[in-house]
Amino acid sequence: MSQTAPAEPARPAAPRMQPPPERIEPVSDAGRQVSEVAYWHAYYLQSDIHYEWNDGRLEEKPVSDFETYLVYHWLTRLLDHFLKTQPIAKLVGLEMGFRLALPTGTVIRKPDLAVVLNDNPAPVLPLDCSYHGVYDLCIEALSDKKRAGIARDTVQKKAEYEAGGVPEYYILHRAPEHQAFYTRNAEGLYVPIAAEDGVIRSQVLPGFQFRTADLSDLPTDDVLRDDPVYADFVLPGWREDRLRAEAEAAGRQEAEQRAEAQVQRADAEAQRAEAEAARRQEAEQRADAESRARAAAERRAREAAETIARLQARLADRPDQR
Repeated sequence: MSQTAPAEPARPAAPRMQPPPERIEPVSDAGRQVSEVAYWHAYYLQSDIHYEWNDGRLEEKPVSDFETYLVYHWLTRLLDHFLKTQPIAKLVGLEMGFRLALPTGTVIRKPDLAVVLNDNPAPVLPLDCSYHGVYDLCIEALSDKKRAGIARDTVQKKAEYEAGGVPEYYILHRAPEHQAFYTRNAEGLYVPIAAEDGVIRSQVLPGFQFRTADLSDLPTDDVLRDDPVYADFVLPGWREDRLRAEAEAAGRQEAEQRAEAQVQRADAEAQRAEAEAARRQEAEQRADAESRARAAAERRAREAAETIARLQARLADRPDQR
């Protein structure tokens, strides 16, 4: 009797591939009229779209491209190095806004990066989500996707930061022609910071400096720490350790050289002592040989004299042979 093969279990149906959901862009409320109270409560902490507030109207903060971000990140790292060695200020990011009451109206701006000096009358506190004073340095990473975005940072915010009393303002971008660095003069107006030998030197942060060319080259910390422009504040501990190690190595080398010189002097002294001993031995051998030669000569002379004396005695005993 033939046996029927057991039936294979039914395979589960393959899942049907679902098309990826379409990305739903958040709806922007830019241009909407809202009160300052409503802005702080409903829009300031908005995560999908970052809003600033311009005297009753929402303004969407544009996004910069990745290459410009790299420039921004490099300068942020440089500032971080500086403030670790010169802790005279705090670095502020994370879209922390501040309020400027201007003659033309009140604005709330969120600089991409900002600096608050320790002696600023309004200190930044650990739990602050906004800054209640005027930043000492504001930095914006320029977005050039729209002409309005360019004008926003280069014209509008420049005028607002100038009128609001921000001492320094930097505009960063991947292209050098869109970079700008301003300081406030005695009349309260922004003037470009003059680059000396291609180096921008901050007035707000004494000692902080950078080459404008390095905003394109983005050199690494390994390069910066040996560069005289940055050596005072980029990894100075590493350099001190290296100098100390070099000094210790030089000390060891000098000690080894002194020891080697001592060994060489000892060898030379030993060689001189051996030569002197050899000379003394040679002199002693020569003196001994001369002494033996004199003794032999004296012996021969005595023997000769004795021989002659014996001969003379024998002759004396034979008078008939005279």
